[in-house]
Amino acid sequence: MKKILITGVAGFIGSSLAEKLISSYEIVGLDDFSDYYSPSTKRQNVANLQKNKSFKIYEGDICDEKILDKIFRNHEIEKIVHLAARAGVRPSLENPGLYMKVNVLGTNNVLKYACASKIKQFIFASSSSVYGNSAKVPFSENDPLDRPISPYAVSKIVGEKLCWFYNNAHHLKKTTILRFFSVYGPKGRPDMAPYIFTRKILNNESINIYGDGSQARDFTYIDDIVDGIIKAIKKPFDFEIVNLGNSYPVLVSKLIQIIEETTGKRAKIKFQPARLGDVEKTYADISKAKKMLNWEPKTKIQEGINKFIDWLKNYNLYR
Repeated sequence: MKKILITGVAGFIGSSLAEKLISSYEIVGLDDFSDYYSPSTKRQNVANLQKNKSFKIYEGDICDEKILDKIFRNHEIEKIVHLAARAGVRPSLENPGLYMKVNVLGTNNVLKYACASKIKQFIFASSSSVYGNSAKVPFSENDPLDRPISPYAVSKIVGEKLCWFYNNAHHLKKTTILRFFSVYGPKGRPDMAPYIFTRKILNNESINIYGDGSQARDFTYIDDIVDGIIKAIKKPFDFEIVNLGNSYPVLVSKLIQIIEETTGKRAKIKFQPARLGDVEKTYADISKAKKMLNWEPKTKIQEGINKFIDWLKNYNLYR
């Protein structure tokens, strides 16, 4: 079986991807189990995977070259899906140095070892945040990235540029950048709006809405994102950037309404001033993904929220 390295393997997207790939690949995972959210949650994400002989996980930081050296010495890695990153727009405003260290230096380290090992394919997880508050919608892969409004967005733009540099200057062939749009679903990050809103509504707690609720997000269900990554793995490009989004922006106020209808409970809303770093709208142009990957999302927002809430209740994770 081919060996694939997934960085950030214990996270939301990483563990979901690993579960789908484990029957086709030997998976080498790397995760630092950071405290951005509960490390125990991440350990639970990979608990079942660790029972599989085709799964090997290393605990360590992508900024630490020693752990990367160990991985590449012990395994003949053929492909890399680089998901590891410090996530979150608002926390990046409070600690931009940490985001530059992990998302830029760490990504550079992974790219350097990928080149030295002459891997066959490199996939980099980028973000819709790179588009900033672009007035042009939907967001296209060819749009200029000249107005980022958070350190997180800057770090992802630099990560993309590093991929381009290594692809051209150091012959890291077959490189694909995937820009994810507001991923949600079972095992989702607890700092994301669907998780926060659902938990608070179920617990009869107040929800803070920053702005007037007219902000819109292109919420994309986890299964669709994983399907897009797998399609990218199966179809290597010399160098491409591809949006993976639902291409259907949903107002924050509409998201709350959907959660209310699904749970049968009313939200208690407190409106607060808009916050620095929040974009007004995300909206993916997915024509390139359709054409080049034969990919398009299958999960509508109502269906995805229903599945997410079922998962949250089944595992009693909302209290």
